[in-house]
Amino acid sequence: MRYLEHADPVITLTAGPVNAYAEVLRGLGRTVLYDYDPAFQLFYEGVVDKAQKAMRLSNKPVILHGEPVLGLEAAAASLITPDDVVLNLASGVYGKGFGYWAKRYSPHLLEIEVPYNEAIDPQAVEAMLKKHPEITIVSVCHHDTPSGTINPIDAIGALVSAHGGYLIVDAVSSFGGMQTHPEDCKADIYVTGPNKCLGAPPGLTMMGVSERAWAKMKSNPLAPRASMLSIVDWEHAWSRDKPFPFTPSVSEINGLDVALDLYLNEGPEAVWARHALTAKAMRAGVAAMGLSIWAASDSIASPTTTAVRTPEGVDEKALRQAARARYGVVFSSGRGETLGKLTRIGHMGPTAQPIYAIAALTALGGAMNAAGQKLAIGRGIDAALAVIDADA
Repeated sequence: MRYLEHADPVITLTAGPVNAYAEVLRGLGRTVLYDYDPAFQLFYEGVVDKAQKAMRLSNKPVILHGEPVLGLEAAAASLITPDDVVLNLASGVYGKGFGYWAKRYSPHLLEIEVPYNEAIDPQAVEAMLKKHPEITIVSVCHHDTPSGTINPIDAIGALVSAHGGYLIVDAVSSFGGMQTHPEDCKADIYVTGPNKCLGAPPGLTMMGVSERAWAKMKSNPLAPRASMLSIVDWEHAWSRDKPFPFTPSVSEINGLDVALDLYLNEGPEAVWARHALTAKAMRAGVAAMGLSIWAASDSIASPTTTAVRTPEGVDEKALRQAARARYGVVFSSGRGETLGKLTRIGHMGPTAQPIYAIAALTALGGAMNAAGQKLAIGRGIDAALAVIDADA
């Protein structure tokens, strides 16, 4: 057997960065225009219009020129004031992490935290809002990638809206791979990016901002201005008649333009369906091989990332190394509290195709067998194929 320890992987099935569509990679090679060239300003406005259509927004989205962690930190810095009482919902590493940013801008932080294989219960949120009517801002991570779990943000958003609070949503690894939009969940700031389910490289943030959030940020004297963290500086940058606060990432905008075309032309519902089918086939194969997913139930398992629980006695790092060396397939580790406890298989963008579930099961099962697990790989593949065939 030829080992690939020092060669490029054949298939990248990680939770991000993910493979970019070939069309997007070609788009990145377009001419790098001067940002004040009228042709680029008109082009940029058109890309924002496409993002608005994809995100189903009634107002213009914001594009920040840095990968989505920039947008998440900027949301905390811009919307949260020292007088705000923030309720952070933590069902995983990334949800918990937003609380650290929130604490930087307000000393008044409350949290609902659940085990990292579970989801936030809207009833718990409702009870906390009733107990603490002083809560003004709620933050939640929709898909906590290090756990492969999904939170019910539409139900949570309805509660926050009825309470009169502001909702910040991290939808970085969910938007474009499942049905979720800023106004569906009544988000005031909704942060995502093209580097997950839209199949583009990391480098940009796409952000939905409600009119009331704009008003709150502009009235906040501590909200960043003349800063990489500024959101308010970019409010009107979408317009061909307005200047950019600083030089935008021209090549990344070229790539985003193509990624949005691919998404809109295929049809969002069709894109979501293939993400869901790939994950469903993967979960069926995992179960048939005798393994288990990390999520407490299938109902909260993500359609964009499958997190597989590491069996006792298996070195998870060595498992991923074996999958790469033997099969040329790259998976992701856990993060923080889930590190070493699970392996993450991404189904995002171009790899959200059922054939990649078969490739993932083959590599995962083979690596597990090399670790002494003796799994029935064929049974897992048959189970996955049965799911795929039933959908045909």
